[in-house]
Amino acid sequence: MVGVYAAVYSQRDIDGATIDVCNLAAFCVLEPYRAHSLRLIRALLKQPGFVFTDLSPSGNVVAMNERLGFHRVDTATRLVVNLPHFSPRGLRLTSAPDDLERVLVDRDAEVYRDHRGAAAVEHLLVEGLGEYGYLMFRRDRRKGLRLFATPLFVGGSAACIESAWGAIRSHLLGKGLPFTLAEHRVLGFSRGLGTELSNPRNKMFRGNGMRAEDVDYLYSELTLVAW
Repeated sequence: MVGVYAAVYSQRDIDGATIDVCNLAAFCVLEPYRAHSLRLIRALLKQPGFVFTDLSPSGNVVAMNERLGFHRVDTATRLVVNLPHFSPRGLRLTSAPDDLERVLVDRDAEVYRDHRGAAAVEHLLVEGLGEYGYLMFRRDRRKGLRLFATPLFVGGSAACIESAWGAIRSHLLGKGLPFTLAEHRVLGFSRGLGTELSNPRNKMFRGNGMRAEDVDYLYSELTLVAW
């Protein structure tokens, strides 16, 4: 074997239609065979009927993807400092699997079941005022430091997550994560001491049946591979 392009396959329900998704993940070709890299990529893209996502392109892969018909997703991100914060009365935060399985319903329950064993993600349940919020996040590394929480999915009440944002950030701080890479499209809001990233990480997709706003990070290398 001289090269591999690993992919993650899933089916997604978008506007009542089932969409087949191929998430392009790890890509590696030995140096003497790099000239054949494009053949490997084209072989993947020849699969009929798929929407393709690339959620961690780097270097010249971004420009190559664009030549192959990929489009960029809006990844505007705020780097937020996680500070200590007292939880409001009646608010409860937990990562206990029993609580997550008891509280989550419908799609949230399905997403949790599918990802509870995923190596790269952690799960947080927020309960308060008769509703719940569900946050799935990963630990990310920047400049060699694995100190960043990156939210990947918000379920339940988005308003519950937003109202508990200070307590959530304090919880993340307690888990050794002093910063959050808060992507606006995932969270739906932007609050907290921090700064907007001038050059956030690219995420891309190609295919019919899915719009940029439909692209999420479930069932992908972002949930399966820690780095």
